[in-house]
Amino acid sequence: MDSDYAIIGGGVVGLSIAYGLLDLGKRVRVFDEGDGALRASRGNFGLVWVQGKGAKMPPYAKWSQRSATSWAEFANELKSNSGINTSLIQDGGYDYHTSEAELAERVAEYSSLKKQLGGEYPFEVLGHNALKKHEPHIGPDVVGAILHHEDGHVNPLKLLQALAAETRRKGGVVQTQSRVTGVTPQGEGYKVAVENGTQHIAAKVVLCAGLGAVELAPKLGFKATVRPQRGQVLITEKMPKLMNRPSGTLRQVDEGGVQIGASSEEAGLDDRETLDVTAALARDAIKVFPALARAKLVRSWAALRIMSPDGLPVYQQSKTLPGVYMITCHSGITLAAAHARFIPRWLEQLAGAPDLTPFSEDRFNV
Repeated sequence: MDSDYAIIGGGVVGLSIAYGLLDLGKRVRVFDEGDGALRASRGNFGLVWVQGKGAKMPPYAKWSQRSATSWAEFANELKSNSGINTSLIQDGGYDYHTSEAELAERVAEYSSLKKQLGGEYPFEVLGHNALKKHEPHIGPDVVGAILHHEDGHVNPLKLLQALAAETRRKGGVVQTQSRVTGVTPQGEGYKVAVENGTQHIAAKVVLCAGLGAVELAPKLGFKATVRPQRGQVLITEKMPKLMNRPSGTLRQVDEGGVQIGASSEEAGLDDRETLDVTAALARDAIKVFPALARAKLVRSWAALRIMSPDGLPVYQQSKTLPGVYMITCHSGITLAAAHARFIPRWLEQLAGAPDLTPFSEDRFNV
């Protein structure tokens, strides 16, 4: 065998798994299609986020929490070994509201989930006056916010850079410009064919190419019921300190700019920006922080999320090709720590491996 694992997909998900497998002493080769791919790793919002996840599926809330509580150690390890600071700040995040009714509805949802989780869901509700003590620049239209204490944010580009550097330093191979066109049984493993004509033999294969997996996955025994969902994002010029904690739609990044997002659009594979959506995002942001009305917009972009039918991750071993796995999610940043720490143990069927049964494709059977 050329390697123990061939990982198809060189984004945050694939590199996080490679990182963890290398810690287990496995030989790993990552196949990355390149910058022309519809990758989410360079277009996301950079959140390590728990709140709002798993309201209808508590195992997903627990999985997100398990990753979030592992993030500080994970970030410190990456910084110590690679020298790259992912700029993790994890002292809570807000869900802002400009409607009392919507805030009450969300509080009821969180309270129900907290009960299902045995009380392990640390959030508090802040009215306008209490919130203004934490965030003095909020506008008068903000009636309050939910502060969830497990949330935070990172610099996603630095995370991707650190994971790639550490994968190589640990002895893994990251093969760029390598679009995989086929995976077929070969002896006791699998032959991975690349578009450039090269081939590679691996004992196991992990398909985590996001939207790039749609064509290949059905050939490997997966349903691959994922679809793109467009999200548009804006970023302002560097500004003086405006906000102390991130929200799901606003954060001040480590370089000083304010990132504004993010829409949820069913637009197929169209990753173009649209003026009507970016204008709406800007208007909503100004309601929360009026000072943004004077900020200059320096960049905007759109990217495609990878969404399953219920929006939750998929962790699945092929039922026709043992040793071939598919992993897909739209929360690759939040789950990066779990993917590095716990997924390798699941792949290797080691003690302490997480129970990922709730995330199998079987849930889509009708």
